[in-house]
Amino acid sequence: MAASRLAALCQGVSAALKASRALITSHAPTSPGCRFAVGLLSKNTLHVTSFHQCRLLHTTLSRKGLEEFFDDPKNWGQEKVKSGASWTCQQLRNKSNEDLHKLWYVLLKERNMLLTLEQEAKRQRLPMPSPERLEKVVESMDALDKVVQEREDALRLLQTGQEKARPGAWRRDLFGRIIWHKFKHWPIPWYLNKRYNRKRFFAMPYVERFVRLRFEKYARIESRKKSLKKKKQKILQQKFPHLSDAQKSSLA
Repeated sequence: MAASRLAALCQGVSAALKASRALITSHAPTSPGCRFAVGLLSKNTLHVTSFHQCRLLHTTLSRKGLEEFFDDPKNWGQEKVKSGASWTCQQLRNKSNEDLHKLWYVLLKERNMLLTLEQEAKRQRLPMPSPERLEKVVESMDALDKVVQEREDALRLLQTGQEKARPGAWRRDLFGRIIWHKFKHWPIPWYLNKRYNRKRFFAMPYVERFVRLRFEKYARIESRKKSLKKKKQKILQQKFPHLSDAQKSSLA
């Protein structure tokens, strides 16, 4: 009796599996979004009433290919291409985080396209059309990065009260330089940590002479830059007396 019941149960299960598979294959041609074979379905699927109840694997189709790395065909062969001004920090501060995220990838695609155009111009030994576009994109990305960093710093100040992402302190190293030492977690106290105690946050007295010489060298370099700038402005004043100070500074 038990064997006959078991055989009847197996026949019922096999009949249900055949019916479900036949139902799936009959619905498969009417589903244009189907991208996988029927054999991927589990064989233990007994109560399948509709093919649309199965979860499909969705993949987005790429609408554009490598042509996104090149400029618009309308601009090919032109020496100058019209472009707008770069994004400023004041303009970007009025946008939401989602808009900044989208704008970052738009600028990234534009930068890749312009770098490809620049490399192709170098290969053909031709001038790049409107090279200032790349400078505008780089300035916009720098401004966007600055705005995002400002928001992160403001959020950190509200949540933790810390100005920097990683706390630290200004300390003097072995060469007498003032450096920013970042704190980090240690599994043992500092007075038992041999690795931390090997660090020297002080300078010996004989290093002070070299610190003074380094400051003198830096001051000498800065004074040379200022004197060179004054000489250039004097030469421009003699060559172009009709130009304004702003135009002369841009030429210098």
